[in-house]
Amino acid sequence: MKSYNVCLKDTAQEFTKKLFYSLFNCELEELHEDYLEKTFLEITSKLELENSSEIWSVFKTKLPEIRRNLDLDAIAFEKNDPASHSLAEIYLAYPGFYAISVYRLSHALYKLGVYILPRMMSEFIHGITGIDIHPGATIGESFYIDHGTGIVIGETSIIGNDVKMYQGVTLGGISVSKNFAKTKRHPTIEDGVCIYANATVLGGDIVIGANSIIGANVWITESVPKNSLVTYQTEIKIRPKKNGIRE
Repeated sequence: MKSYNVCLKDTAQEFTKKLFYSLFNCELEELHEDYLEKTFLEITSKLELENSSEIWSVFKTKLPEIRRNLDLDAIAFEKNDPASHSLAEIYLAYPGFYAISVYRLSHALYKLGVYILPRMMSEFIHGITGIDIHPGATIGESFYIDHGTGIVIGETSIIGNDVKMYQGVTLGGISVSKNFAKTKRHPTIEDGVCIYANATVLGGDIVIGANSIIGANVWITESVPKNSLVTYQTEIKIRPKKNGIRE
């Protein structure tokens, strides 16, 4: 029976937290620099990844751009959420921003050919926030998640700039066959789209056109033209009571 070093999960979680902290605090960046490199090499060595030192060197050059993108995300949060009081609140207390931060870090590693560690990072933050973003997904600038619990964004999803997404949204694939592993299985969401709670968008050929609004609880398996409004009609009726009993 083959043995797996599942204790790496704990190491990856601590690595993820310190990487996140370092990204926003210059003092911690210097303090954690040696730890992060040493731990990355330790994890990737046990995962039998080649060229780990070169990959880490390239990854470090990506950090300023990741921070720039996250600052744009934070501004989008402050702009779109009337409950926010300051940018500091976004960085310190918003689970959606935490999930996006770890996604952007893990995505950079994923693009460098590191696959298992980014998945460990994304599953760590999934457990904390309830937001499941595959590190292979492509997400543009100024991405805003409101609440966020239950959001699922699949590996081959493509999300444009200035997209807003609410809790329970799924960007998924119609087929789960392993034969489709190398094909685009998840939808494309163009710039300026807003997707409300519990909407489900399925399929690799599906495109939600720019500046469209997808209403709550809809189920979409065909493309939507730009500037569209998609809603779900309910049969809910509200009647007055008589003598305390609803008719």
